[in-house]
Amino acid sequence: MLKPVLCVITVVYNNVRDIERTTLSVLNQTYPNIQYIVVDGLSTDGTLEIIKRYENRISEKDEGIYDAMNKGLAAATGDYVIFMNSGDEFYEPGTVDKVFATSGDADIYYGETEMIDNTGKSLGQRRHKAPVNFTWRSFKYGMSVSHQAIYIRRSLVEPYDPKYHLSADIDWIIRAAKKAKKIVNVNRYVAKYLVGGMSKTKHRQSLQERFDIMKHYYGLLPTIFNHAVIAFNLGWYWLRNRRTND
Repeated sequence: MLKPVLCVITVVYNNVRDIERTTLSVLNQTYPNIQYIVVDGLSTDGTLEIIKRYENRISEKDEGIYDAMNKGLAAATGDYVIFMNSGDEFYEPGTVDKVFATSGDADIYYGETEMIDNTGKSLGQRRHKAPVNFTWRSFKYGMSVSHQAIYIRRSLVEPYDPKYHLSADIDWIIRAAKKAKKIVNVNRYVAKYLVGGMSKTKHRQSLQERFDIMKHYYGLLPTIFNHAVIAFNLGWYWLRNRRTND
């Protein structure tokens, strides 16, 4: 039986510190059928020199992170796609092998994500744990599956919506999940996520976009109610962890 081709897309701009770690986590996978695409925004800090050490790369000027992601999607020819942006990693060298060995011919595979800091140190599991059974409605209480931990059949994906500057990945995943017939939880850690990024530095704008996306898919009143639940869960999470650390 032929193994599906996974297209891994990395978007990077001026991140010489992390790009090689991400690249090696892709190139060192034991899975044989990987197409690797790197979209660089014409970095000037030495990132390009590192990228040029490796094959299967594209390097173009982009107009923002989701524009770059769309360029990566346009170049993809594999059966499945996943975004592993600069600073993020596959959990271990055998991760992709184990994901596809879980079940055959799924539309979406997903798993759990570990958070890491800029030194690669583990910060533990994401606050939003991956749901046991993921559907397009699963994001109503927050982004429960990170984009580093979800493999989507390429025929289901559409371009990122350029009207969202910080949270377009939520909209992108929901659109694909609505069309998916078979979604498989691989029940393991599959990715390491570098904490930070634009959605953290521009948190208010990110939250506004998330609210608008959820309102579009789930309705205004349910979204208001769900955000009250999110706020309660967040407060309880921080209170519980503060007690644990005291």
